[in-house]
Amino acid sequence: MNPTPHSYLTHLECTECGRTFDADQLQTFCPDCRSPLMARYDLPRLRAEATREQFAARPRGMWRWAELLPVRDPRFRLTLGEGDCPLLPLPRLGGQLGMPRLFVKDEALNPTGSFKARGLCAAVARALELGVREFVIPTAGNAGGALAAYAGRAGVPAHIYMPADTPRANQVEVQAAGADLHLVDGLINDAAREAGAGAAAHGWFDVSTFKEPYRCEGKKTMGLELAEGFGWRLPDVIIYPTGGGTGLVGMWKAFAELEALGWIGPQRPRMVSVQAEGCAPIVRAFQQGSPRAEFWQDAHTLASGLRVPGVFADRQVLRALRESGGTALAVSDEEITAAQRELAAGEGIFAAPEGAATLAALRHLRASGWIAADETVVLFNTGSGLKYI
Repeated sequence: MNPTPHSYLTHLECTECGRTFDADQLQTFCPDCRSPLMARYDLPRLRAEATREQFAARPRGMWRWAELLPVRDPRFRLTLGEGDCPLLPLPRLGGQLGMPRLFVKDEALNPTGSFKARGLCAAVARALELGVREFVIPTAGNAGGALAAYAGRAGVPAHIYMPADTPRANQVEVQAAGADLHLVDGLINDAAREAGAGAAAHGWFDVSTFKEPYRCEGKKTMGLELAEGFGWRLPDVIIYPTGGGTGLVGMWKAFAELEALGWIGPQRPRMVSVQAEGCAPIVRAFQQGSPRAEFWQDAHTLASGLRVPGVFADRQVLRALRESGGTALAVSDEEITAAQRELAAGEGIFAAPEGAATLAALRHLRASGWIAADETVVLFNTGSGLKYI
C-alpha cells in the first residue's frame, strides 16, 4: 500500500431505492425516498492491494483504517486520538453469570468521553474537505459535545441544539469548546426542528444522525476493531444501546465490508438492540414485526442518549437485527441504575446509563436462555458515567 493511505471511496448509495450519488459532492440523504445514504468503496481493488496485517501494524487510532473511510486528502483527517478503545474481559460479572467469555468495548475512552467522537470526527473531516465551514446539530448530549470539539479542532463555528434538561456536563463541554449552545424545551426531535430551521436560514451544514452519510463511517470502525480484537473472528452476540442506531448499522456495514475483503468469513454476531422502557420505538417495531418504527409518545428515561422517540434509520436498524437473528428489548431505569453500580463496583467501569443498559439486557437474555453460557458476548459501553455528573 501507499505509505500515505488513501481512501477507496467510490460513490454513495441510497439504502432503500439503490440510487447512486456522487461522493465528491456534498450530500445529505436520498431526496426520493428520504432514506440514509451509505458510502461505498472499491473493495475488490483494496482486497488485491492490501492485507489486514498492514492495517494492524499501523499506529493506533481511527484513521489507520483510512482506505475504508471517506476522507481523500490526509490534510483533512482531523484527530483528537479517537478510536482503538479497549476490548476488556469482564471476569467478575462473567463469573456471576456463568459466562467465561463476556467482554465490554469501552467507548468512554474516546475524546469527549463517548463513541460519538468517532462519527463526528469522520463527518466533520469529510464535510470540511467538501467545503463546509459552519455546522449545526441537534443532540441528546454527547453528539453535541463531539461536534463542538471537532469544530474547535478545525477552527470553524458550530451550533448545538439540545433539550434544556440535557445533563449539565454536556452543556458545559459545548460552551467550553466555543460552540453556540441553544437549549430547547422538549426532546431531541424538538431540537432537530429548531436546528433545521437554523440550517435553512443560515446555510449551516446539518450533521444530524443519518442526515449525512459519514457519521456512520466513523462509527463502523468499532466493528473493524472488534473483528481485529478477536483475531478476525466475530463474537456470538453484540449487545448495543440504541438511540439513533448509527453504531449498530455502522458495525453491520463493517462486517459486510470485511467479508468482501476476505478478512472474515460469513459468520455474524446476533445483534441486540437495547432501549429504555420509557422510549423504545425500535423494540416495539421489532416485536410487532413492523419494518418501520413509529414515533414514541411521551418519551422519558434517565439515559438521555436513549431518549430518541423518532429513529430516522429505523428500517436499517430493524433490518440488521432481523438479518442477524438478533433481538430487541427494553429495560427499566431502575435496572439501568443497578447495572451501572454493578459495572463500577464489580469491574471498575463507570459506564454511562446507556452502556449500563446492555448489562441489564444481558441478565434478561441469559435468564431466558437466549444467550448460552459458552457464547462470546460483547457489551458496548458507549460513554462515561462522568458525563452525567
